[in-house]
Amino acid sequence: MPVSNRSAQPSAPRPPLRVAVLADSDTRWKWGALTARRLAPGHRLTGHLLRGRATPTARQLGEVGVRADRLTEVTCAEFLADIERERYDVVVLALVGGAVQAVLHGVRALWPDPAARPVIVTGYVGVVYEKLADGLLLRHGADLVLANSRHDARRFRAVYEGVGADAGCVTETVLPFLGGAAYEPAGSRATTVVFAVQPSVPESRADRAYLLERAAGHARLHPDREVLVKLRSRPGEHTTHLEEQPYQRLAAKVPGGLPANCRLAYGNMGEVLDGADLLVTVSSTAALESLHRGIPTAVLTDLGIREALGNHHFLGSGCLSSWDQLDAGLLPQGDPEWLAAQGVAPLATTPPAAGSGAAADATAADAAGAGVGVAADATAADPAGAAAGADVFAAARARLAALLELPALPPVAPYYTLTTAPRYLPGILARHHLAADGTPLPGAAREGAEPSRLRRRLRSHLRDAARGLYRHGVQRVAPLIRRMGEL
Repeated sequence: MPVSNRSAQPSAPRPPLRVAVLADSDTRWKWGALTARRLAPGHRLTGHLLRGRATPTARQLGEVGVRADRLTEVTCAEFLADIERERYDVVVLALVGGAVQAVLHGVRALWPDPAARPVIVTGYVGVVYEKLADGLLLRHGADLVLANSRHDARRFRAVYEGVGADAGCVTETVLPFLGGAAYEPAGSRATTVVFAVQPSVPESRADRAYLLERAAGHARLHPDREVLVKLRSRPGEHTTHLEEQPYQRLAAKVPGGLPANCRLAYGNMGEVLDGADLLVTVSSTAALESLHRGIPTAVLTDLGIREALGNHHFLGSGCLSSWDQLDAGLLPQGDPEWLAAQGVAPLATTPPAAGSGAAADATAADAAGAGVGVAADATAADPAGAAAGADVFAAARARLAALLELPALPPVAPYYTLTTAPRYLPGILARHHLAADGTPLPGAAREGAEPSRLRRRLRSHLRDAARGLYRHGVQRVAPLIRRMGEL
């Protein structure tokens, strides 16, 4: 059985920390894996993808640019069996709130008494603009709940303290994928405009078609500019949020078609931003990446400033603007005070030694040659902190180190229990095939011999087919039924 670092003698050199990341989508894998690198430089990374509708494809994982020593697709029960068997030092949960809650109760069932269990870390992949209380309380019980900014840390603590829960788990950091080269304007005009679209914002076909047509119109108005419509996924792939109206389909119906200087683009966001002079979005986390690099950034107001769109989060940022204003030449600049509060300190004008974006962060972290998925050192893996002159993950690493020094950790203690949420909690656990006490339901975790390669391939093809049918239903059948209901 693998041995935890807690069994090492204090005087003996510690082996690399053994870290497991469980993620349920491409963006959460990016956040989880890069967070692991910031927290535990030099670790050995084992990746797990939670089986579900948004399980990323190999192409999506490659686009993220973060590798692991081992990567497997698992159910919640299978993951719990793995962490009990493998004895990881740290577990990073990069999941939606309900899945985090399920794993936390599963961990409590595995270690109901003080034990040398793994340190549990969780957080958010980007801007937190909706379901704040619900999402946070579903994450309560983790040893570290990471906040991506000073602003978020205050809000998170207020929620926990408001229900009488322990808020000591809240730890301020920044988004782990902030990085890349600082923007160096070539002149007073933008030459490359990136429109970062979102799978579910806005929702309606009409609004999404409007935004795409405005992007195409901007390209026609400025033939000297290249307009890239940055897409999250290719047809048939899945993302964190359901996309009922893919822009690929809408682009085929733009009157007159897209102009020659406007095209659909895929790829790593950090690499796309390398050549950007203006980032346009409704409320994508890409805006924070862009602002961190000093790129002019526009958060669109064409559809209003509304909580449902998430652009209300950018009030005071200096970035709220419309396509009309961008057509007229506006290049919005972020407000320094707002940026500081959001943990988005702009980079210095000196670019890093090599690479850019999240993929370059991964490359820098791998450059020491310690093996696939092994971070090199804290500085190389933390460009945001280095640029700001401070190690923004230092507090989180110190808290993690203190927990790892303990011979035993207390049982996890989520706020939601059968006493505080007797109706809500059992349903959450059941969706992940766990009983009300956190133990796997019968048949939830397969036991016995490993299935043959043929059986694994067959299961994989069946799961892919099922996901394809699900996506077809979401993108084709559901909108048709909705339109018929409106007749």
